[in-house]
Amino acid sequence: MTLVIAHRGASGYRPEHSRSAYELAIDLGADAIEPDLVPTKDGVLVLRHENEISGTTDVADHPEFAARRTTKVVDGNRLSGWFTEDFTWDELTVLRTRERLPALRPRSAEHDGEDPVLRLEDLLAILDAAPRPVALVAEVKHATYFDSIGLPMGELVDGVVGGAGWRGDERLTFECFEKGVLRDIGSRGAGGRLVYLQEARGSAADEVASHGRAAPTYADERTDGALARLAEEFDGISLDLKTLMAGTDPVALDDPRPVRSDVVERAHAVGLAVFTWTLRPENRFLPAPLRRGGDAAAHGDWERWFTSVVRTGVDGVFADHADLAVRARSLAEERGAGVGGPA
Repeated sequence: MTLVIAHRGASGYRPEHSRSAYELAIDLGADAIEPDLVPTKDGVLVLRHENEISGTTDVADHPEFAARRTTKVVDGNRLSGWFTEDFTWDELTVLRTRERLPALRPRSAEHDGEDPVLRLEDLLAILDAAPRPVALVAEVKHATYFDSIGLPMGELVDGVVGGAGWRGDERLTFECFEKGVLRDIGSRGAGGRLVYLQEARGSAADEVASHGRAAPTYADERTDGALARLAEEFDGISLDLKTLMAGTDPVALDDPRPVRSDVVERAHAVGLAVFTWTLRPENRFLPAPLRRGGDAAAHGDWERWFTSVVRTGVDGVFADHADLAVRARSLAEERGAGVGGPA
């Protein structure tokens, strides 16, 4: 069965990575929650999509932190703002979460300021208290960058997992756009599945750090031979939707034709699970033929898109609206489409 993974919680309905987003995602039927992990300068793993936090918190409204605004280069990208690694955990506790896309999701923005920033251990406690088993699919961010400033992500992750009693828990999955930190987490015995994230283009930051211009691209790592080598170390790969659906047109709900994804079939053939990101129902995020009307925030023909993705046999889908992804999975199953692979 294709897993429905709540992308940063129920981020289509509440500010991402907030307690209310996580708890609502559980209520909406998500099989797993996806947080992003970034560290503070005192080594606390906090739940933010990026270490630059001006878009998802009210940090800019705090005059006591005005001098912390700075510009950095992270994984080759020049960014300006406020960064978690320049704050202690105690300092971050005064911040409140905000909707990242307020113009697109004004109802979510109505909840701005309600929730504090959370740590990884806070989310683990939420999952432990859930009325049913809910898994964790945690993305480790910018591992090479953080290692370079004395914040080793593998060690920090392992410490929280062990301290929270989650070591070896079958609910655990770790993912990253870099292989090195996944190997590190695996070698420490934290347990869980290890999933290699791949962008459509470019190269992994740890590969660039090691090999410079000779670094393999993510596309190089999707050849048959490269996938077989990845399967020797990792449990799965995670791809953007355009890569997953390349050459594949969405089909109508009542269309009996199979939905094929070349990369899903080739990855499954060597024993790799395949995940994809991110299902969103708004016109802004849908393929052009599935958009309805001129409002970017309005929902288009998301059912056709979501069910077509599920019908490829992908093992897990990340979704901002977990309830819609759960419905799409049910629709695909009702039509006899096989879902899921070796995961």
